[in-house]
Amino acid sequence: MASGIGVGACLTFIALLVVGTYSAAAGIASGGGKQAVGLAKGAVPALYQPLVQKWGNLCPALNPALLAAQLYTESGWKPDALSHADARGIAQFIPDTWATYGIDGDGDGDRDIWDPQDAIPSAASYDCVLARDVKDVPGDQSDNMLAAYNAGPYRVIKAGGVPPISETQGYVKGIRSLEKSFARPVGRVAPSQQAAGAIYFAQKQLGTPYLWGGNGTPDQDGRFDCSGLTKAAYESVGIELPRVANDQYNAGPHPSRGELLPGDLVFFSDDLTNSREIRHVGLYVGGGYMIDAPYTGAVVRFDKVDTPDYFGATRVTKDGAEALPGRTADAKSP
Repeated sequence: MASGIGVGACLTFIALLVVGTYSAAAGIASGGGKQAVGLAKGAVPALYQPLVQKWGNLCPALNPALLAAQLYTESGWKPDALSHADARGIAQFIPDTWATYGIDGDGDGDRDIWDPQDAIPSAASYDCVLARDVKDVPGDQSDNMLAAYNAGPYRVIKAGGVPPISETQGYVKGIRSLEKSFARPVGRVAPSQQAAGAIYFAQKQLGTPYLWGGNGTPDQDGRFDCSGLTKAAYESVGIELPRVANDQYNAGPHPSRGELLPGDLVFFSDDLTNSREIRHVGLYVGGGYMIDAPYTGAVVRFDKVDTPDYFGATRVTKDGAEALPGRTADAKSP
C-alpha cells in the first residue's frame, strides 16, 4: 500500500473529522431485523455459503446467520476439527448423536460426519428437531433451541427457558452476539462508543517500526504488527479482540464502504469471498484513510483504504468481541 499523508497535518485533520463524524452519526439507529436471513459479504467461506444460506432457513427458529455463528463457534469452519470429547467435523457432532440425527445432505448415498455437505445440513436439521422439542417453552424460540443443543431439551423444558447453567447461558449469548457478525446489515449500523478512544491510542503509535508478531510490549520496544495494533487499540478502551485479523473480522456487524465511520476495522485479502483468508487489518480514521502497521521495514502510518484487495469492515462491539472463540491457528497473517 502507498504511504499516507504527513503525520502532523493529518492528526489535526483526523481529530476534526472524528468529532464531526460522531456528531453526524449520533442519531443513526441500529439496523437489522431480529431474523435477518442475508449473510454478510465473505463472512461464510464461499465453499459453504450456499449450504448455510439454504439450510439456515429450514425452520422458523433458525436463520443463515445464526447457523453460521453456531458453526463458526463449534469449529471455526474446519472440516477436520476433532475435539477432546470426540466431537467431529465442521459441525462437531458426537458419533452417537450423528448416528441418530446425521442426514445425507448431498444425496450421494452416505452420511459422512466429516463431509460439510452432510454435516452442515445435519446441523440445521438437528437444530430444528430441538426447536420442535422445546416449541412450547416460554421465551425466545431461537435461544431455547440453542440451549437445548447445549444442555438438552429436558433441561430447557424443566427450567421453562434457558436453564441457569453458566456454560449454556454463555453458549446462547455468544452465538446470538456472533449472529450479528454473520448477518448482512439491514439499514445503517450504529456507531461504536469506544471508537474515538481506539483511534487516539493508534495515533500515539504513529512512526513506530513494524514488528511481525508485535503486541506493543516493553520487551518488543512497543512495536506492533497489523492485528497487534488493532487489538491493543481496542484493549485500551476495554474491548478484548482476538489476536489475528481474520477472527477480528467477526467482532461486530459489517458496514458497507459508504457507511464507514472512524474506529471501524478495515480488512484486506487476496480472496474477497472468504474472511478466513484475511491477511491485513487497519483502523479507519475517515477521509478514506486508516492507521495501520503494514509490513516489515515500514512504520505505523496512515494508508489509503481503497485498494483492490479491500475486503470489508467491522464495527466492533463489546458483545461481539466477547463472543469470539479467539482461534489463531488458521490465520493467514497476524
